[in-house]
Amino acid sequence: MAIQNKNRPALRRNFKPRPRVTPQALVKERINTVRKKGIYLLPNLFTLSSLFSGFYAVVVAMAGDFEKAAIAIFVSMILDGCDGRVARLTHTQSSFGEQFDSLADMCAFGMAPAMVVYQWALHDLGRLGWAAAFVYCAGAALRLARFNTNIGVVDKSFFQGLPSPAAAALVAGFVWLTVDQRMPVNSDWLPWLAMIITVYAGLTMVCNAPFYSGKSFHYGKSVPFWVLIAAVILLFILSTDPALMVFILFCLYALSGFVYQFYLWYTGQPNPVIPQRSDIDFDEPEDEQH
Repeated sequence: MAIQNKNRPALRRNFKPRPRVTPQALVKERINTVRKKGIYLLPNLFTLSSLFSGFYAVVVAMAGDFEKAAIAIFVSMILDGCDGRVARLTHTQSSFGEQFDSLADMCAFGMAPAMVVYQWALHDLGRLGWAAAFVYCAGAALRLARFNTNIGVVDKSFFQGLPSPAAAALVAGFVWLTVDQRMPVNSDWLPWLAMIITVYAGLTMVCNAPFYSGKSFHYGKSVPFWVLIAAVILLFILSTDPALMVFILFCLYALSGFVYQFYLWYTGQPNPVIPQRSDIDFDEPEDEQH
């Protein structure tokens, strides 16, 4: 007879019944998957309208109407800000909408401003002009690609680099301001200043400076009375000279990220848009010792 080892723990087998997968459950799961990848009309109409505004800006710029081209880029920026909020309010988010929005942003805020500013003033600089326009266009493409890959990694309260709509507003705002003030395009300094602003906007889109996103602001939350008064004063200031005030506003925003980054460096605080070393797992599997 075999002697039983009393020191060996008894093996406990716990058999749990697996849930039964019915055909109805499989069909329901496939329907939910199709719905997540489906196309919703309302938010995508805003995205399509934003794409059309960017395309219209290029068309009218080729015809020489640069004021309409600049305003069309601002209209595209407003429509782009509506599609995401409409999708969240109506619960119609989809992966198709995310990809469509990125492609529309590349056309409306990457290609369109570069073509408008090149057709307006940069073509007088020859190779430097189209090189500056390409720097902006490439910066917009890299910024959108990095934004898509860094979703869920960086702090949502800040953008990593200047967002492409703000960069487009900076370039288009300068075009709108000069056309509105009837500044001579054939002057010696204007094309060079346009090149500096264009290159600055393109490089700032791919930097690591934190720019406030405004996503932490809840529209359904009550605010003090002075906020409404401040909004009225801001609208009054913008209505006095829209071209000048809008350009100044986006110039301040384009500089705010670097000011805040200097403040974080001076106070010793980490940059919220750069993942910290403690958040990344560098552990590697240890070699087995024999």
